[in-house]
Amino acid sequence: MRKNIVAGNWKMNKTLQEGIELAKSVKDALAGKKVNCEVIVGTPFIHLASVVEEVKGSIIGVAAENAADKASGAYTGEVSAAMVASTGAKYVILGHSERRAYYGETSEILKNKVLLALENKLTPIFCIGEVLEERESGKHFDVVKKQIEESLFNLSAEDFGKIVLAYEPVWAIGTGKTATAAQAQEMHAFIRKTLAEKYGKEIADNTSILYGGSCNASNAKELFSNPDVDGGLIGGASLEAAKFMPIIEAFN
Repeated sequence: MRKNIVAGNWKMNKTLQEGIELAKSVKDALAGKKVNCEVIVGTPFIHLASVVEEVKGSIIGVAAENAADKASGAYTGEVSAAMVASTGAKYVILGHSERRAYYGETSEILKNKVLLALENKLTPIFCIGEVLEERESGKHFDVVKKQIEESLFNLSAEDFGKIVLAYEPVWAIGTGKTATAAQAQEMHAFIRKTLAEKYGKEIADNTSILYGGSCNASNAKELFSNPDVDGGLIGGASLEAAKFMPIIEAFN
């Protein structure tokens, strides 16, 4: 059975001390509560080891926001998948639209990142999605299918089964615009159909597909009620426990 997941992506926010405090706030808010989803916080690299320690014993999983496309070596400033795994983090966000747009990450680079993440027993949360121009010109399905095919369809069925997908309409990230629940469901159903054509219905049905793009307390319940939307990759609303919790509780 696929899992419901609410994952925060802190992006380049919070000092180390603030990040530890935020993780503690989320942990405390969850204490004693029964929630019907997995909860993940995605933190900057320098926070990882400390946040893993802070949330130990709770239901919270920890994700890195990126990892290098090389295993090790003379790549000053890069952080490898093995380094991420050594902190105790279990997840890594790969292919976020900001990485693609600002840092030139190509499908080929992302293919290598996914392989290294899997080698190091990290679960990739792999992001896909179209920009506004692609949506308006009707190319959104083609764009998303190509992103999946070029970075993930080299994987065996067994390895693909370890991936979480996050559909993020780029035009809805941090803009206050949100895909309607119907638009989200339409794309998520298309993604699942694309997976079924390659890997079969069972793997497609068992893949968690998250929605990312201005998901917040007011729209989470409607988005998550769609049959093919399995949770959210949450940006700004994950930066305060009080805003993050109602999204987690949207599954209750």
